[in-house]
Amino acid sequence: MNPPSRRTLLTTLPVALVSSSTVLAAPASAAASEGVEIVAGWKPIVLRTGVTPFPGDAPQARAVRIAGTTFLQLRGGANVSFTADAVLGTLPSGLAVPKLTRGLCPRNNVNGLLACRVEADPKGQLTVLGGNTVTKITWVALDGFSSVLA
Repeated sequence: MNPPSRRTLLTTLPVALVSSSTVLAAPASAAASEGVEIVAGWKPIVLRTGVTPFPGDAPQARAVRIAGTTFLQLRGGANVSFTADAVLGTLPSGLAVPKLTRGLCPRNNVNGLLACRVEADPKGQLTVLGGNTVTKITWVALDGFSSVLA
């Protein structure tokens, strides 16, 4: 039997909360009984002009509440061409970010740099930081982004 995909795991319970054997057995409805509440389900991120989603893995965002703490989670990825800090896109309508929140995300390897910072601001903008003419960012994977909102 093949293990579940990361996408399947992201739609059930956060991995950090349970052992892998529990995640494999936990149905999506088990989330509420384990102290996890879906505040806002997965919705597409609106990408800015010139940014293209990974084929079959377009960027999405959601909010979950775990033990009273709300998290912004992102998934998917995008092909970009950033030689400076730049806006990737905007969060879906209805997904509010009360304060600046940030996380690290994988990017193309240039001169040993494997990650970039991604920030979500109260206006809903997602900004990728760290690109420059020497270390151009050509893609960003958002699957590991999970940041505290409140």
